[in-house]
Amino acid sequence: GIQRSGYIYAKTLLRSGYYVFGYFDYPSLIRGGHNFYLGRASTRKIYSHTEHVNILAALNQETIDRHIWRLSGESFIIYDPSRSKPPENFKGVRVEVPFEEITLEVGGRKIMRNMAAVAAMTAMTGLRIETLTDVITGVFGVEKSKLNIIIARESYNYTAKKYGRRFTLENPSPGRKIILTGNEAIAIGAVKAGLKFYSAYPMTPASPILHYLAEKQHDYDIVVIQPESEISAVNMVLGASFAGVRAMTATSGGGFSLMCETVGLAAMTETPIVIVVAQRPGPSTGIATYTGQEDLRTVLHASQSEFPRVVVAPGDVDECYQRIQEAFNISEVFQLPVIVLIDKYLGESHMSTEPFTREVKIDRGKIASGNKDYKRYRLVEDGVSPRAFPSTPNIIVRGHSSEHTEEGFATPNAVVRTKMVDKRFSKLPYIEKYIEELEPVKLYGHKDAEVLLIAWGSTKGPLLEAMKILDEEQVKVRFMQICYLEPFPTATVQEIMRNHKILVDIEGNRTGQLAGLIREKTGVEIKKRILRYDGRPFSPRMLAEKIKEVLEDGN
Repeated sequence: GIQRSGYIYAKTLLRSGYYVFGYFDYPSLIRGGHNFYLGRASTRKIYSHTEHVNILAALNQETIDRHIWRLSGESFIIYDPSRSKPPENFKGVRVEVPFEEITLEVGGRKIMRNMAAVAAMTAMTGLRIETLTDVITGVFGVEKSKLNIIIARESYNYTAKKYGRRFTLENPSPGRKIILTGNEAIAIGAVKAGLKFYSAYPMTPASPILHYLAEKQHDYDIVVIQPESEISAVNMVLGASFAGVRAMTATSGGGFSLMCETVGLAAMTETPIVIVVAQRPGPSTGIATYTGQEDLRTVLHASQSEFPRVVVAPGDVDECYQRIQEAFNISEVFQLPVIVLIDKYLGESHMSTEPFTREVKIDRGKIASGNKDYKRYRLVEDGVSPRAFPSTPNIIVRGHSSEHTEEGFATPNAVVRTKMVDKRFSKLPYIEKYIEELEPVKLYGHKDAEVLLIAWGSTKGPLLEAMKILDEEQVKVRFMQICYLEPFPTATVQEIMRNHKILVDIEGNRTGQLAGLIREKTGVEIKKRILRYDGRPFSPRMLAEKIKEVLEDGN
């Protein structure tokens, strides 16, 4: 549908030499509803969508009515006059293309008229029809693409003949580029990290990871399973890891709520697991197909009691690819659960980047060989006792959900209990030292700026674009992106904040969860906050205006 059409046009732009970003907005309705794709192209790398639209391709009147506010007097509307019409006061350029008529005349169905719209946009922007048809073939395959290509050529020729190239793009930038979503980058990174078992129950916006890995499982010798529930999924992952393979699951906040007991089981048995939590607005079902950053506190405190865990939040597709590899290493080196926190905006948006070249060397941690004196939970200085897998010669592998002795037998003994809790927590300083080498905090912008903007996760993209707007307006700011949220990089964050006079927290939730975490860890209260929690991502212009408003407010 619309998502596939938007992706095809975005990839055509990419193949033509441009950087692209694509955001897909759709309702959680089985019967369907209004949905749209915001695509953006540039000669420089771009990190988010924008609200303003230069070209609107409308398949119906509702599209024009809903999005006319995005257009300026220089914008174009490409529309089918049999289905829609711009308002009389629209001052931009009207481009009439009979999408439906073109589609039906060549034997297509009405639903295929979106390909006529994509081809009209391609003609209006002066891109080659051959580039578009190559992309269509790549997306649909040779047989399924034939009729789509016929429709595209007819619409392209009609538009080019009647209107010509009306919208001029800058000369493209050289160099090979790829386009993918955050979900796809995580899946690819997991494969690169040695993933061999993936189990997940479908839940928006994490489902595309399951779809991608299911399609690729035979190419990379991976077992991919869709079980009956999130509880089954995470327990299968725990069992696979206990058996000796790298395993992962992915879900959203509601599904993760069902997984919490197993997170505690992984902590108690010191079994490494990786869980991707793709956030959407809640509580309960919430707004299933929209975005938010509301689950930070959830993943920080999930499951009962207290135990070490790691939480990492990538901010773009490159970081998704890199951080998931780090997550697998950390999980196995320190034998604990690692949670990778993304959201719908990052997980499902298309972003172009250079081909991935950075690889994280696989480190499986301490693996025991045959030893008759093996103790699964041996007390050692760093808290990490060697793992052994079932069938290891001369070793009996025990695991227990109850507190246990070094050998793995359940015990209520008070002394043993204290020693085992201390053993698990003795990993923390070593984890912190390990993460220090992974750039847990990133800085962007003017080093000498008085203003420090603080954010995490997908907010990175719109914020980097907002900073470009602020630079043009001579507003100097610096941006601190906190990537590792647990263990929290307290000393680093304190040092950076100390060098700036004005602190501004920017998040996609109601309560400023990161700001609260910073106050908990550093004692610093961040009073200036820009928060959005309507299910939509920040846009660069909105952020730039909000930042200026906050800075003008002396309170």
